[in-house]
Amino acid sequence: MPLDHRRVRGPEDSQPPEVWAAAGGAAEEEEEEEEGGAAAPRDPCALRPLFARAGLLSQAEGSAYVELGGGTKVLCAAWGPREAAEPGLPAAAGGGGWLLCEFRRAPFAGRGARWRPGSATEREAEREAAAALREALEPAVRLARYPRARLAVSALLLQDGGSALAAAISAAALALADAGVEMYDLAVGCALCRSPGPDATWMLQPGEPEERRAVSRLTVALLPALNQVSAVLGGGQGSSPEGWAQALRLGLDGCHRLYPVLRQSLLRAARRRDAAAAT
Repeated sequence: MPLDHRRVRGPEDSQPPEVWAAAGGAAEEEEEEEEGGAAAPRDPCALRPLFARAGLLSQAEGSAYVELGGGTKVLCAAWGPREAAEPGLPAAAGGGGWLLCEFRRAPFAGRGARWRPGSATEREAEREAAAALREALEPAVRLARYPRARLAVSALLLQDGGSALAAAISAAALALADAGVEMYDLAVGCALCRSPGPDATWMLQPGEPEERRAVSRLTVALLPALNQVSAVLGGGQGSSPEGWAQALRLGLDGCHRLYPVLRQSLLRAARRRDAAAAT
C-alpha cells in the first residue's frame, strides 16, 4: 500500500494526553499565582514602561501604536477631515466639525473566555469606551477649524493588560496629530485604581489583575502643555473625597511624565516622513 505523504506519521512510542493533564494544570495554577497576589508589590507611583510609535499604517492618514509593560497593546488610525455628508450627525457646537470615535476590542484581547463578536455585552462596552474616548479627545482638537467636516478615529485593543482606555486615549491623540489635524495639545491618558481595604492606596497604571480586584477606578486625560484636564472618568466606592483628590493629583503627575515619550514618538514619525519625501 503506498504511503500518504500528506500526513505526518506519529512517533513509534506515545502516551495518552491524560498523563500530562495534571502537570499542566499545576503549572497554570502556579503561573496565575505569580501574576496575582503572590507577585512582589510594586511602587504605586511607578509608571509601567511605555512604547509609542506613530505613522505605522499606510492605509490611514494618521496612525499610532501604544504598548504598556504588562501586555496592553492598542493600535489607532485616524482619517479626515472629510465632508460630513451623513444627515444623521448632530449639530456641532460653534459651527465646527465632528469628531467620530470608534473603539473595538479584539476577541483575543483578554484572558479567559473570549467575547462573542457582536454580542450585546461587547457592543455596550465598546460604545461606552468610544464615548469616553471622544470626551477625552474633543478638548484637544481644534474642531472650529473644520466647519461641517468630520474627523474619524478608530482604536483597536489588541491585548488588554490593564489601563486600556488610558492607552487608547494617548494612541488616538498621536494618530490625530500624525494625520496633520490641528490640535491644541496631545491628550495623554493615565489610569489609576484602588484595591479594597482601609489602608489601600491608589496605584498608577494598574495591570489587569489589579483592575480586576479594584473597588475604585479612575482615568485622567490631560493636555500637559496647557495644564488643562480634558476628561476625568471613573467611579467606585470606599475612598474619601481627599482620597479622590489625591488620586487625581497622582494621575496628573503621571500624564506629565508620559508626555515627553509621546512627543518624541511624534517627532520621530515626522522625521521619517520628511526623509522619505526627500528621497
